[in-house]
Amino acid sequence: MLVWVRRYLLFTILFFSVECYAQRHFWKPSDSLSKPRIIGSSSVIGSIYAGSLIGLQTVWYTDPWEKFHLFDDSKEWLQMDKVGHAYTCYHISGLITSNMRWSGLNHKTSLWIGVATAWSYQGILEVFDGFSTDWGFSISDISANTLGAGLFLGQDLLWKEQRFLPKFSFSPTSYAAFRPNVLGSNFAEQLLKDYNGQTYWLSFSPGKFGLEKFPKWLCFSVGYSVDQKLVGHEETYLDFHSKREYLFSMDIDFSALPVKNPFLKTVLRQLNYLKIPFPALNFSRDGMQFRPFYF
Repeated sequence: MLVWVRRYLLFTILFFSVECYAQRHFWKPSDSLSKPRIIGSSSVIGSIYAGSLIGLQTVWYTDPWEKFHLFDDSKEWLQMDKVGHAYTCYHISGLITSNMRWSGLNHKTSLWIGVATAWSYQGILEVFDGFSTDWGFSISDISANTLGAGLFLGQDLLWKEQRFLPKFSFSPTSYAAFRPNVLGSNFAEQLLKDYNGQTYWLSFSPGKFGLEKFPKWLCFSVGYSVDQKLVGHEETYLDFHSKREYLFSMDIDFSALPVKNPFLKTVLRQLNYLKIPFPALNFSRDGMQFRPFYF
């Protein structure tokens, strides 16, 4: 459902701020447990965690709560919102894991704290939805959250690194003008609501799979988006007929660039949330289209 974007994007931005603050003052993760760091990180993370939940309950869930109920939205928006759930849970897992490592916790402990915190945070929001008049507890949302957390956890346990990187890109479309209350009436709202302009990517480098001559920072990227999707369930609205789009492009893994400066590495790592504009091949039911510049 559309509400996930605002609350998760806010949460991600807040954690991005925490990490930048930490790394700006202490460039490298502590070699051993640092009490000031772990207390500071835990306090900030805990405050954001609890404060955002309280704030959302007070501001967003203003209607009287109903009896807990389920809501099946698995067929809405051609599953674009589910991909967004997975993307968000993946990156929140990474942000918290990174902050725990910076505080001096060992890698495995940091990993499990990061994944558990991200998954439980999104899970609590789903419980809120379960008591909400307008929505309901979505099993498909929880499944997507689990997929995102599992992608981060599984790669770390298997390879000790992230070889498949979920990324995001957006370009405004003309569809929002037909349903501005649903797809957004300005750029900021469209960024969050208009799935037609959103694309989710999975970038990977053959260099991380044993192809030594292939630079580890240079990636292939496969993307998923939709077009002419103006309503949740229905495939047709006015003269628009919704369709899925699959894309193939190139990308850059900024965390794999040969940069040694700890501060610069931290800054560059933040760019991995977004897919870098490149030419792309777009596949849909209408055939293949070459896009010379796609974002």
